[in-house]
Amino acid sequence: MTEPYGREGLPLEQARTWILERLQPLGRQERLPLAACLGRATAESVVAAAAVPGFCASIMDGYAIAGGQQPEPGSRWHLVGVSAAGAPYGHVLATGEAVRILTGAAVPEGSARVLPQELVEVAGDQLKLVKPCGPNPWIRPPSEEASPGQELVPAGHRLGVADLGRLASCGVQELHVTRRPRLGLLISGDELLPPGMERGPGQIWESNSALLTALLNRLGYQVDEQRVVDDHPEPLRLALRELAESCDVVVSTGGVSAGDSDWIRPLVAELGQVTFWKLFLKPGRPFAWGHVAGVPFFGLPGNPVAAAITALQLLWPALQRLEGAEIQLLPRLLVQLQQPMRRAAGRPELARARLVVAADGGLWARLEGSQASSRVGSLQGADLLLEIPAEQADLDAGTELWAQLLRLPLL
Repeated sequence: MTEPYGREGLPLEQARTWILERLQPLGRQERLPLAACLGRATAESVVAAAAVPGFCASIMDGYAIAGGQQPEPGSRWHLVGVSAAGAPYGHVLATGEAVRILTGAAVPEGSARVLPQELVEVAGDQLKLVKPCGPNPWIRPPSEEASPGQELVPAGHRLGVADLGRLASCGVQELHVTRRPRLGLLISGDELLPPGMERGPGQIWESNSALLTALLNRLGYQVDEQRVVDDHPEPLRLALRELAESCDVVVSTGGVSAGDSDWIRPLVAELGQVTFWKLFLKPGRPFAWGHVAGVPFFGLPGNPVAAAITALQLLWPALQRLEGAEIQLLPRLLVQLQQPMRRAAGRPELARARLVVAADGGLWARLEGSQASSRVGSLQGADLLLEIPAEQADLDAGTELWAQLLRLPLL
């Protein structure tokens, strides 16, 4: 194939756009109970079937008084009953009447104001206002949370904790959500050895499968099938074919560069197409994208840090597109370097760093140890991916940079 991006490779944002423009949602969905929907994407818009809470409710413990005018201190009412949560007062309040009301309870018909209990005195069945009450009626309206037909979440929305809570409060019990794409992972390398086995000369313990499987799980996806295969064309060809037959996406690590044992890229070209195979990025230059027998293919670098970073930047958005979800990227913020960084200009870099919040609220990035793409330890405790421009050489302490935040929202 020709190289439409030059010798250096395709810039990251251009590569992401290229991939996303060529993918369409798989269009599969399922119906799940609400409790099983955390992290899933809605297959359709969800609207409120009724007003919520559906009645005027007291915001605090106090006394619902007849009418809605702001009374003056010294005003009196006759207590005629109680309105509690789930046990409303069942009559219309007449002029001069009031009821004891508890937080969340329905405000009786005939009342449009609640007096907080700390503003009144009670003697037997007599209620007296002793302090100014102010203009706030302390009542939430029937449609405070939602009105009938109001959209609660749009289609393609990734459901978070607060979404589930609100949907439950609006009476939703089940949801149509999109099915996640089935993902096949191929790890290649003659030097790879399962953790726990004794290493021979030149061997390393295989970590990409553990790293990528855990990363994808944190992002809401799972590896459905996995192969660890030596760098030989026949078993690699068979593995690619089998994964393409049973999965919606095929992901590999290693074997997409131009070395003597890099078989993945030519085999993908044989079985389908390699659209591009280099990124203008550090770490992550040897990255390939195309398809195997019509199934999207992502060839991640063999070095674990580069594999994880390119998975975040390119594989994750693509999985969201295939799932039919609104695409979310890592949020960005401006930070300052806490210490100098030595580097040569050449490729844009995503450096791993910790986020430090200073006493004055300033945001700083602290680099820790080697940034080598083979050192998995550079990912440990990392809060940020520092975006360092290609032309930038050595960086002084205090240099301001954009950074991607490696933290998932709680709600």
